[in-house]
Amino acid sequence: MTPMPQSRPYHHGDLRAALLTSAERTLREKGAAALSLRELARDIGVSHAAPGRHFKDKQALLDALALSGFDRLNRSLASAAVPDAPLETRVTALARAYLTFTIENPELLELMYARKHDPDIDSRLADAVELSMGSFVRLVAEAQQRGEIVEGDPEHLTLVAASAVHGLATLVANGALPAAEALAGLDEHVHLLLHGLKPR
Repeated sequence: MTPMPQSRPYHHGDLRAALLTSAERTLREKGAAALSLRELARDIGVSHAAPGRHFKDKQALLDALALSGFDRLNRSLASAAVPDAPLETRVTALARAYLTFTIENPELLELMYARKHDPDIDSRLADAVELSMGSFVRLVAEAQQRGEIVEGDPEHLTLVAASAVHGLATLVANGALPAAEALAGLDEHVHLLLHGLKPR
């Protein structure tokens, strides 16, 4: 008598976390196009229907990955804060945390800033982006009060500065700039950026 094939278990401890971990590995190795809820279920040893408890479709999984990425980025930025240090040291520390994250997670970063997201999650992503930018905006506003940075809308000035750092990250992700070179030159990059923002 042929034994009945064993069905895959439906529960897998923290199934959502396991799916996200497996999905990020696939994203890193093969890209977003290779992601499939059915394949992820097979990878972690659960029934093909099990992921549906947490993600209604592939887009929901991608959105959850993006939110997870922002959560990790925001924790990195919070850990890098050195509130009592001089302005240039503080900016460099935040820039280094951001650049390091982007160098280590280029595929995830691209997904985080993708324009296609489920409308139901757009507000949560907007909040996550605002939180990540908030560290820089507060820094700029405080520096303005001390006369260390030109007057103007702190959010606009932050966007200018953040674009410069994000540009470095993009160059690294595209292979136009070696990661080690970008990190080694970051102090000078921030110095030149801040010099350009000083009152004249």
